[in-house]
Formats: sequence, structure tokens, C-alpha cells
Amino acid sequence: MEMVLLTIGTSIDKLFYGFDLAIFEFFGNMQNAFLTFVAKFFTALGDEKFIIMIALLGVILALFKKTRKYGVALIFAIVIGTLITNIIVKPTVLRIRPYNTLQGNADYWAWYIGAGALSESDYSFPSGHTTGVFEVAISMFLVLRSDNKKKISWLLPALALCTMGSRVYLMVHYPTDVLAGLIVGTLAGVAAYFLMKLAIYLLENVKPFTYLDKIDLGNTKLFKWATGKGGAIAVTVFVLGAFLFSYIPALSEGGDSAVRCAYNDEYDCYNEARVDDEKYPAIDGKEYCKIHWKQLSGVEE
Repeated sequence: MEMVLLTIGTSIDKLFYGFDLAIFEFFGNMQNAFLTFVAKFFTALGDEKFIIMIALLGVILALFKKTRKYGVALIFAIVIGTLITNIIVKPTVLRIRPYNTLQGNADYWAWYIGAGALSESDYSFPSGHTTGVFEVAISMFLVLRSDNKKKISWLLPALALCTMGSRVYLMVHYPTDVLAGLIVGTLAGVAAYFLMKLAIYLLENVKPFTYLDKIDLGNTKLFKWATGKGGAIAVTVFVLGAFLFSYIPALSEGGDSAVRCAYNDEYDCYNEARVDDEKYPAIDGKEYCKIHWKQLSGVEE
């Protein structure tokens, strides 16, 4: 069954080979040390650690009546995007990362090494970073516009586009991966916005949901300060801290210091090995990425 499903990923490779290589060439030809630094900066906005922290922020915002719609929209967006990308599409399409399938292409390989030789440990389609940043950006874009904060709302999709481009610049995703991530993330963000509106309506108008609407930490003495400028500052500090939590460890990733998967059958797997991960113990003394550990161990995750 897995070999049949694998043809979905390989079919996408073949169908969009020319398009993907042309976009890789575009980004590869502009590579330099400064842009690589910038790309690593933006790619951190879609990192799993950052998105998890933003989901936590969504839970916190949902506990304040003043910011509840922002929090609820974030929670819905991240849940929907994660389910579609990581639970449904990636395990179905099974597309191998370009730094594994394009090892025979000298130009691509030079661009990949030149961008820092970063690696992931899962499948490639769609881009999880792109999905994550767009689900957050689009949901917040719509909520901000509903609050007549139209000027600031455009900043989020702009940042999302930069993150999307960074994944191709760093050569860890096919261009078609990030385009799919854009679609999934956008759909998740739009769906989350309308689900948020439904949830807020139920909380405000339909029993027994109205009892939940009475939850408001902003009315407590401990968090009274959070309803004004103090709250905005706290959110800013939280987001900045979440970004640094994702970005700083990424500065040392990739290159010769990375521990790669031991798989070397059809290709030398450049995926990140799951080192010291209890869920993925070494097999015959060798460490593997999530993909090849599952294949070689015969254990279903």
C-alpha cells in the first residue's frame, strides 16, 4: 500500500520537475551570505516550536473577553492546518525532500550546500512551515480587518510570503511544496475565521455556551493590567520570546555539524536523524530520520 501511495509524491516530482528546477535556479542564483541570514530569520516564523507557542498564546488570548476572537481564531487555524498537513496530506503523498531526490543535480546540490545544508525529518509536501505561517497570518489578517485595523493587517501575509520564499531559498522544499502550503494555510485561516465567528455567536447568545462567555481574566485583579497597553506589550514580548526560542537554535543547524539519517539505499538520506529520541531508538546502532526509522523498524507511529 505504501509503495502505491509513494507514486503520488514521485508523480508530483515528475509533473513539476521543470517548474521546480526553474524556481530553484532563480533563488540559487541570488544566494549570498546576507540573504541566507535573512532566509533563516524568516523561516523561523514557520518553525514547529514557534507555531506551538503561538497556539499557547491563542489559548491565553481566548481567556480574555477583549481578545477572545483572536485566540479562538488562532486555535482553530492551527488545529485545522496541522490536521490537513501533518495528519492527512503528508502521510498520503509521501514526497521525499528535494535534497534527497536531487542529489544528482550538481547545480541544485551546490545551492543546497551554499544555503547551509539544513534538513528536516519528515516528508516534503506540503510545506509545514508555510502552512503554519499562513494559517496564523490569514486568520489574524481577517480578524484585524474586522476590527478596522487594516493597515497593520497586511504585515502578516507579507511576513508569511517571506517565510514561504525562505523555504525554497534554503532548498529544503520544492516550490510546489510551499505553494501547497500556502493553499492549505490560507484555507485553514479562512475556515478558522468563520468558525471563530460561529463560536463567538454561540458564546454570546446560546445557552449553555453563554456560561463560558463569562470567563474573563481581564475582570480579575491579577490581570486587570492586561486589558490596556500592558496586554499589548505582554503579547509583543511573548511573540518575540517565542520567535527567539525557535530562531536561536536554528542558527547552529545544518552543515557538517548536522547528524544525518543513516539510510543510504536509493540515496544518502540527508534528513535529520532522530538522535537521542526515545520514540525513535537506534536500529543496529544507527540513527534514522522519522521516515526511514518507520520503514526499517516496521513499527506504525
